[in-house]
Amino acid sequence: MAANEPGQPSLTDRASGVQGWSRDLPVPASALAIGAHPDDVEFGAGGTLAKWAAAGCTIHHLVCTDGSKGTWNPDADIDALIATRQLEQRAAARALGGTGEVVFLGHTDGELESTLAVRSEVARWIRKVQPEVVLSHDPWKRYRLHPDHRHAGLLACEGIVAARDPHFFRDHGLAPHRPSALLLWEADEPDHLEDVTTSVGAKLRALEAHASQFESTMKARDDAQLEAFRTRLRSRLAEHGARAGVGAAEIFKRISDL
Repeated sequence: MAANEPGQPSLTDRASGVQGWSRDLPVPASALAIGAHPDDVEFGAGGTLAKWAAAGCTIHHLVCTDGSKGTWNPDADIDALIATRQLEQRAAARALGGTGEVVFLGHTDGELESTLAVRSEVARWIRKVQPEVVLSHDPWKRYRLHPDHRHAGLLACEGIVAARDPHFFRDHGLAPHRPSALLLWEADEPDHLEDVTTSVGAKLRALEAHASQFESTMKARDDAQLEAFRTRLRSRLAEHGARAGVGAAEIFKRISDL
């Protein structure tokens, strides 16, 4: 069971069809992707964001933690790692075609919680950048081990509720904002597919901007293993695309009427 495989897990053990699924949202004017750590957004929705950016969408990143535990080196310089991961995330956003905000909330990696205070932070940024679409982790994924992924997904959902209603967090001094759709990656019960045939390369380039994660997340200690990672990612996206007769796809749980 690959319950903790990042981004776009395999669904080969589930029904093969996509009957009744929605496909390819109209390109939004703006989108906000909320990830637990640097690189989570690229794993979960990099192809979709790159496709939209190429069509004129302004894409924004909101990263909840500092990524300070993203290494297997027990002697790592943690301050240097945090700085490196911010540089990598900004480079990854550019690789996707991003021209919007790249925001780091800076909570300690592994210690993120969906508290009222952090909900306020997320809602504030939703109100600031006013995305048509929000994307994030599915917090209800079964058997998920990493608490940050679960809490980031909850914060995205709870932040939307707070951002849309005028009596939440009035101290923000910002107008309420209601996105039109929420797409959750890593979902156990996906029902939406985005054709990313033209943007697989951009997704890979963005992921490879996160060079500090080659060993720990991508299992790529050398060039051969990095090429194997690329092959695995392309194969997974092709597997999802085959369900709908396209070359490559990312799949999500879609929540509308927010």
